[in-house]
Amino acid sequence: MNTTSVVPIMDKLIIYQIFTRLFGNQNTTNRPHGTRDENGVGKFNDINDEALRAIKRFGASHVWYTGVIEHATQTDYSAYSIRVDDPSVVKGRAGSPYAVKDYYDIDPDLAVDVPNRMAEFEALVERTHAHGLKVIIDFIPNHVARQYYSDVKPAGVVDLGENDDTSVGFATSNNFYYLPGETFVSPESRSDGAASPGGLHEFPAKVTGSGSITAAPDINDWYETVKLNYGYNVFDGSMHVNPVPATWHQMLDILLFWAEKGVDGFRCDMAHYIPLEFWQWAISRVKQKYPRIIFVAEIYDPALYRPFIFVGGFDYLYDKVGLYDAVKELMEGDSNASCYKISRVWQQESGDFAQHMLRFLENHDELRIASQAFAGNPWAAVPGMTLSATMHTGPYMLYFGQEIGVRAEGAEGFSSNDGRTTIFDYWGLPEWQGWLNKGRYDGGGLSEEQQQLWAFYQQLNHLVNSSDAIQNGYFYDLQYANDNGQSAGYDAHQLYSYLRHTDRQKLLIVVNFSNRNTYETTVRIPYHAFNTMGLDSSRTYQLTDIFLTNTTIEAAGTEGFSLTMPPHSVQIFEIK
Repeated sequence: MNTTSVVPIMDKLIIYQIFTRLFGNQNTTNRPHGTRDENGVGKFNDINDEALRAIKRFGASHVWYTGVIEHATQTDYSAYSIRVDDPSVVKGRAGSPYAVKDYYDIDPDLAVDVPNRMAEFEALVERTHAHGLKVIIDFIPNHVARQYYSDVKPAGVVDLGENDDTSVGFATSNNFYYLPGETFVSPESRSDGAASPGGLHEFPAKVTGSGSITAAPDINDWYETVKLNYGYNVFDGSMHVNPVPATWHQMLDILLFWAEKGVDGFRCDMAHYIPLEFWQWAISRVKQKYPRIIFVAEIYDPALYRPFIFVGGFDYLYDKVGLYDAVKELMEGDSNASCYKISRVWQQESGDFAQHMLRFLENHDELRIASQAFAGNPWAAVPGMTLSATMHTGPYMLYFGQEIGVRAEGAEGFSSNDGRTTIFDYWGLPEWQGWLNKGRYDGGGLSEEQQQLWAFYQQLNHLVNSSDAIQNGYFYDLQYANDNGQSAGYDAHQLYSYLRHTDRQKLLIVVNFSNRNTYETTVRIPYHAFNTMGLDSSRTYQLTDIFLTNTTIEAAGTEGFSLTMPPHSVQIFEIK
């Protein structure tokens, strides 16, 4: 098997992820563990018409605004009738956006006028749509903040935990799991036993968001969250979905609430921790009312890919355990890295539903490419990002700052020097300021190298948006016809070649992942591939690189095409 017959189900999405709290922040004081007022914070209003116009010109179709919903924080907003959180269950001064404090509210950090924070979000949605972009936000269904409480929930909504029977560990009518008779102990609690400032006294203790069944979770656990109950009994492994668990109805109401705000899609956090039965039930109901809305699953279990798409109803799944991991190894120069693993992904994992896989090289959870913890060189992304964007008809994602080589080095506070941009701390990204350019969003402060890197990403986006073969075409893997000495100079561990083709356009794409080797090689297209594309292999063809080099080569189809592939290079040839 060397080809797939996948055809697209909708337009090829280019998702641009914005970590909203950081995106527009022009304050680079960057005091470790700094407060909001010391280090500053980006606002919805910072994402103005100029910013959105630039994102649209960049080539994006969707913007994923990360960290929109109110979450636990160490910043005191009690003046606005928002409850203070106990710092012993808040990670970082700003707090994790994945410790939701109120599903029906907006994070007050993001508003200029806190009492009107929802109106400011609604204006951002309207502004985004006005620029021809669609809006994705997080739906975080697996866990909530320890001190979850909705103070703005719509009339008639029952708050999570409000009707729970806390005397039992599990009941389908309960939203949480309990440890009767035990009191929660945070790993951040003061050793002298003094009362904590936020007044947290969790009795009985609840099961932690990651599923840890203990009243005293570890410092490395998701101790700031508690797990929601969807009918799965964590104590004995049994499943109870008849009658429909209470949490299902409450979470469906939350999805519909945000869909009504004009949200075009949900990125569903840790989706594989939630029973498939819930997704099938909830997604179908949301789509009955909002048929164009999309659901993206953060998922790390390939065994669940097929059921989550064809039963659960997800439009797209993270291709992290698969393509991302294979490409990351190649970018890092890992001794186990090989392009054979890329072939394995489509042959054994997702080849017959590749249009449903969301490809990326960065997001808020992953390492920055330019950091020393990853490749240490933003240009190492050229082959991997090109492949991720062009290999199949499915969508791909870029994380803000990736396009100008943000390094994310140094400890920010709760976040250590781990090569990731902090999601827990108030911070301003130094390299990002050149693109912000004091609110002009024109890249006027970027270095020449940063401008060149940005131009690569924009050119890639524009190629994808304009290419019929990439948007709609079939895929044909050429590794089998060139490896094992069949083509002189072809290193199948570092070079990857494939075709994308429609009746209107035929492309040969070749990438070199090596960071030091230039390959003088021939790429052969077998008779079967010519036949599949409806071409005569005995004819002479002219190939022109329509991406980066404008190189033109000519040869008879039976002879193969001689190429020079420098380190970290890409060539995308149109066959005519």
